[in-house]
Amino acid sequence: MSETQADIRTEPGATVGRRERKKAATRKALSDAALRLFLERGYDDVSVKDVAEAADVSTTTLFKHFSGKEALLFDEDESLESALVAAVSERPPGQSVPAALREHVLRTRLDARPEFARFLALVDATPALREQARRMWIRHEAALARAIAADVGAPEDDASCRALARFALEVPSLVRGTRDPRAAIERAFALLEHGWGPGPDLSGNVAP
Repeated sequence: MSETQADIRTEPGATVGRRERKKAATRKALSDAALRLFLERGYDDVSVKDVAEAADVSTTTLFKHFSGKEALLFDEDESLESALVAAVSERPPGQSVPAALREHVLRTRLDARPEFARFLALVDATPALREQARRMWIRHEAALARAIAADVGAPEDDASCRALARFALEVPSLVRGTRDPRAAIERAFALLEHGWGPGPDLSGNVAP
């Protein structure tokens, strides 16, 4: 019996662990290669075959991990949802839910780490990716609504919690292309915090 075989017999989880690490490494290599090629050439000028070759795998292997070109760029969907929920459930004492979501959007959209900032720039420059990104982002509405409801002690299907989750997730799309995205995000969340009408001036004009 070889040492490797002995390891497998005595540690049943060892093979599974190595397999999962290899799978994760392949997915990361493919995602990294896709982002690099898309940024260099443009999304429409890169094929699935190009990405597979850049990652030194076959196209068959690529399709075992991703359904297509768009999926290559949206590999962090679960972590994005977890971060959204944590923004509500782990916010500092005394901070409101809208304020916590505002800070999360500002941090992830405007103060993002360099590689994510490049990803966002690519998405903004590619109409097909913009719509896909919006669909993926809005998919987190149910999880965010449940987190808000749990925080305030409301039923899971509470309409107010669902509305806040929906509107908060729409803010990045609403402010895209504005001259001052930071100010636009802050105004949008001020509206969610205080409502429409008398209160903080959201636009610089007299409230109707």
